[in-house]
Amino acid sequence: MKVIEEEIKIPKGYKAAAVSAGIKKENRLDMALIFSESPCVTAGTYTTNVVKAAPVLWDKEITASDTKARAIVVNSGVANACTGKEGMLYCEDTAKTLSEKFNILPKEVLVASTGVIGAQLPMDKIKSGIEKMVPDLKEEVSNFELASKAIMTTDTLPKKACVTLEIGGKEVTITGMCKGSGMIHPNMCTMLSFIITDLAISKNLLQKALSKNVDDTYNMISVDGDTSTNDTVLLLANGKAQNPEITEENEDYKAFEEALNYINETLAKKIASDGEGATALFEMTVKNAATKKDAKILSKSVITSNLTKAAIFGHDANWGRIICALGYSGVDFDPEVIDLYFESKAGKIDILKNGNATSYSEETATKILSEPYVKAVADMKNGKESATAWGCDLTYEYVKINADYRS
Repeated sequence: MKVIEEEIKIPKGYKAAAVSAGIKKENRLDMALIFSESPCVTAGTYTTNVVKAAPVLWDKEITASDTKARAIVVNSGVANACTGKEGMLYCEDTAKTLSEKFNILPKEVLVASTGVIGAQLPMDKIKSGIEKMVPDLKEEVSNFELASKAIMTTDTLPKKACVTLEIGGKEVTITGMCKGSGMIHPNMCTMLSFIITDLAISKNLLQKALSKNVDDTYNMISVDGDTSTNDTVLLLANGKAQNPEITEENEDYKAFEEALNYINETLAKKIASDGEGATALFEMTVKNAATKKDAKILSKSVITSNLTKAAIFGHDANWGRIICALGYSGVDFDPEVIDLYFESKAGKIDILKNGNATSYSEETATKILSEPYVKAVADMKNGKESATAWGCDLTYEYVKINADYRS
């Protein structure tokens, strides 16, 4: 697997476009289109919030069927959530408008929205945006860069990831883009992620790989503990790489799983590090827990603790907050045996040994916690399972952003 660090690479057969359709203020990019020259097998995971936005319901029906998709239309600014039957009709109308341009079925068009909940889509602007984007579709990196910006809401920067790998003697490319900054606590944030590949793979294995991977990536991040109505991850594979189709869990499948994990973990961490108002990415690893489930619960309990998040913002090695968060997680463990340390580019420092504070230097600890990427590791000494979760610090700016969100 080769990670594309700088300019992303576009998988064979895909084009993209973006436009300012007037949905947002100040003529900002607010619509994106991803299109495949050939039909794609699809996979998707979605919010577990009981309140699901209309696009989530539309896409779930498509990815659960044998329908092969050709396009994804995304708007930012309006979430099309809590919009009733009218919201569903607008999804269909959006899909139909695009489908007529390419003589395909509306059900071959996936849709996604993000933004303010409760407002109806301005369909005149949506349709006008589609009219403008279709002629601008290009298989160029610059177009995908614009698309990644168009799906943003309170994000401060676009989020992308790309890898190439060899499967069956053919070069395969996997490229992903996502948005997410607030209302981030996936249980599958407002989080949208779109991943495209030219891999040839069966639908059931594509879905299996995505569902499994989401649990260890997007579901292990949190910004504010709020699970969005619109969380959507879509994965499209059009087979244009012409590798022998993956139809069983062989070495090619494992190689794809590894590459997909890199894409999703990278995007997930970018969401966490760009949490609204955040100044630091906070990573919590729990190792030697009794079960994998315990390790996940424990690590996520820490990164969702507002007191711990505030301590990270203050560069304060207040380890008692971490122990407290571990303790109320619901997982049983012996606090008298735990080891805990912090680390970053500035170094590593042991904080606890067998449940007792070490004679660590507060000055050194503050230096380590002042980096933009801070890690904490807790050794539970209770088994062999590990898990990692990602969050961010809690700052004054978070409150300001969300107090002003609709104004």
